[in-house]
Amino acid sequence: MLENSEKPAAEDTAGGNTSEPDDDSSSSAEEIEPKLKYERLCNNVQSILQKDAVSCVTFNSKIICIGTRWGLVYVFDHQGNSIHIEHLRSHTVAVNQISLDLVGEFIATCSDDGKAYVYGLYTTDHQLQFNFGRSIRSVGIDPLYYKLGVHRRFVTGDDRLLLHEKNYFISGLRTTVLLESVGTVQNIKWYGRFIACACRDSVRLYDIEERKTVGFIPWDRPGDNLMLEQYPCCFTWKNSTTLLIGWLNTFRICRIEKRHSIIKESPSFMVNVVSTLRVDYFICGICPFDVNQLVILAYMKERDANGAALPPRMYVFQADDSKHVEIYSDTLSLRSYRDYACNDYHLECLLDENRFIIACPKDVIVANIYDDDDRIEWLVSHDRFDEALELVTTKQRLLQRNTLLAVGKKYVDHLLKCQDYLRAGEICARVLGTDKNLWENEVFKFARAGQLRAISQHLPVNKPHKLDPHIYEMVLYEYLKREPDQFLKIVKQWSPELYNVKAVLHAALEHVLKNPNISENILESVAILYSHDHQHEKAIRVYSSIKHKGVFDLIRKYKLNKTLGDQIRELMELDAQQAISVFLGNERLDERLDPDLVVSKLQHNQYYLYLYLDALDTDMKNEGRKYHPQLVKLYANFSPNKLLPLLRRSHNYPIHEALAICKERNLYTETVYLLDRMGNTKEALQLLISKIGDMEQAIIFCKEHNDMDLWEELVELSLSKPDFIKYLLQKIGTYVDPRVLICRLDKDVEIPGLKNSVVKMLQDRSLQISIKEGCKNIVVSDSYNLHKSFVGMQQCGYSVDDDLVCSVCNQKVLIKDNRNNVLLFYCRHTFHEECLPSLGDAEKCIICSSQHGGTVM
Repeated sequence: MLENSEKPAAEDTAGGNTSEPDDDSSSSAEEIEPKLKYERLCNNVQSILQKDAVSCVTFNSKIICIGTRWGLVYVFDHQGNSIHIEHLRSHTVAVNQISLDLVGEFIATCSDDGKAYVYGLYTTDHQLQFNFGRSIRSVGIDPLYYKLGVHRRFVTGDDRLLLHEKNYFISGLRTTVLLESVGTVQNIKWYGRFIACACRDSVRLYDIEERKTVGFIPWDRPGDNLMLEQYPCCFTWKNSTTLLIGWLNTFRICRIEKRHSIIKESPSFMVNVVSTLRVDYFICGICPFDVNQLVILAYMKERDANGAALPPRMYVFQADDSKHVEIYSDTLSLRSYRDYACNDYHLECLLDENRFIIACPKDVIVANIYDDDDRIEWLVSHDRFDEALELVTTKQRLLQRNTLLAVGKKYVDHLLKCQDYLRAGEICARVLGTDKNLWENEVFKFARAGQLRAISQHLPVNKPHKLDPHIYEMVLYEYLKREPDQFLKIVKQWSPELYNVKAVLHAALEHVLKNPNISENILESVAILYSHDHQHEKAIRVYSSIKHKGVFDLIRKYKLNKTLGDQIRELMELDAQQAISVFLGNERLDERLDPDLVVSKLQHNQYYLYLYLDALDTDMKNEGRKYHPQLVKLYANFSPNKLLPLLRRSHNYPIHEALAICKERNLYTETVYLLDRMGNTKEALQLLISKIGDMEQAIIFCKEHNDMDLWEELVELSLSKPDFIKYLLQKIGTYVDPRVLICRLDKDVEIPGLKNSVVKMLQDRSLQISIKEGCKNIVVSDSYNLHKSFVGMQQCGYSVDDDLVCSVCNQKVLIKDNRNNVLLFYCRHTFHEECLPSLGDAEKCIICSSQHGGTVM
């Protein structure tokens, strides 16, 4: 198992800056979120490293293989436990390189003892041992070695690149020289059809299928006197066509591409260097990392004050084809790092899992990409809770160690510690859900800090999820003591079912008694609590005392109109319109307040009485009739324009009193109406002329009464007013003989526009005569035509059929005996002459005589 105590120290820095800060401000800069997490490989690995040292390492998703300086090869799981009790077949000196096939069933090793081995972890078949008699620096096994057939092969490197194939027809191995005279082959990596090998001053790529060299990448030798064997070339396949190479202080990204045109004997592929970057350290390892990123294990050129090596660093680069940006770095404190050279460090990676192994002689570190759980824990540990919450929200289904609730509770505790109580309340609402126990636990934390108000807006208030009543009561008590003005807001928001209303009301009343200068908000809260406690009359009194219009909502809600007898005046003073609406009732009130009671209470204020009786007369015409005598006076005082309509439609007022009121207030139009109604038309006409001066209305008045005396009175009253005479000349001809006016005009009176008025009068008179003549002609013509039609109808004959019977005897009128006459009336009744009682009755139908006369045909 990996122990926490065995985790290596890693200093996170940005941009590779490991120097000490110059001032306090730089030391307080925000720490960069890590990219990798590190754990030391423990258990059996540590016991082996106590007596031996690592010389090379490789791994896959199942196993980790370590070669030591004593020539031993060990196989471990990813927790550092040995899979094989004993080590594999040993070399006599240090193991130079280990290579695994694709599934990890076969392992190839090599050493300076001149031997190369192929081990089978799960089988003894196809195991190989080969003694070259010279130092073997590198080895690479076919990734498909576990398959049968042509894949039973591996390559080795000394000063040549050799291919070794197992031949089923010939015992032993067949060796083929792939490359020669290339210098020492330091490193080999086989991926698919391509083999990469590092030689003396270049990296070569070989196509194993075509058995041709694809290309080589030359490397500049350093100008200083470096021992190159201490700075080996390292490379890793990112995929089947991309190779990452790091050597000395330079790394390159190479890409294998298909040739567009193939020349005879030339390979089908070629290699291009797509990017190059020089750095200020030596590269111990290079691997792909995440998308378009790479990681580098760096050996620092600088030395400490004692001349010892500095700890290695891990750099993460954003690597595009044309641009490389360092985005993160870690300093690794590995065991005995001061004693190591560049070639003592190794970096291997597992591409699919973004997992890395960093090895040195006395330490092996496993580095994993920071997963979502790691990121959340790091963010929490650095008090970046908002980012942690956002991450846990979006990645909730993928997390194994963290939940929204757990992170949220830590955030709440942090905010309470920082006294950011409002934000803490918001986080509670976000993470606690509807769990009653969770809410109550967090609420008590706020209570201990005296900050229940901060969480009050977020407490569950829906009936299925409500908390214990004492929780809400605690919040209300705190508001009452510390923020009385906000107490009202909470009382309005919360349902009375959440808490004990009587207890809260009692506390509020005590607060009122102890504070004589209490605010209206507290009194309004008391009124609401009274209402919640069904003490509605007390609630109304409190509302009225503070003149708060909420009393009307209370009355409507609980239908309290019957209890308003003592509050009528106060309610009218508070809001007359709403009060009248309550008194008269609406769709939510079952009964209206007794009008007599309201009228009696409002006698002291005639304006309020006017408003009420006006609304009563509008909404309840039948009940309002009895108050018309009062309403006449009130309209005359406050709304004269409403008086005349009332006088016209009502007969429930004393007309003489109404006339006196109208005369007293000079309401001439209303006075004219009342005088007319009383039959005093001449006085009414005099008012129209003398006070109102409305000649048109005077003419209409005379026309309506159709009284010649009134016309003469109108003419008499107008003789002294030239403007009236002019108007009469224009209008009177339509209604009466204009000579009534013309004969009485004084010849000395100057009348403006007389000519036009006379012309207009004559035109109107002529038009009237023409209309009369036309009507007369029409009547005469119609009379003649109708008389002619009537005579013609009387002179025409009528058909008598055989079925016609006498209306008296019911016998047929057409018989062979022609001595009896037959009488046929225009009404079509038929009689025998002898059936009629007397000849005098023969001139009209005895049946229809009661309706109209009939004449003998």
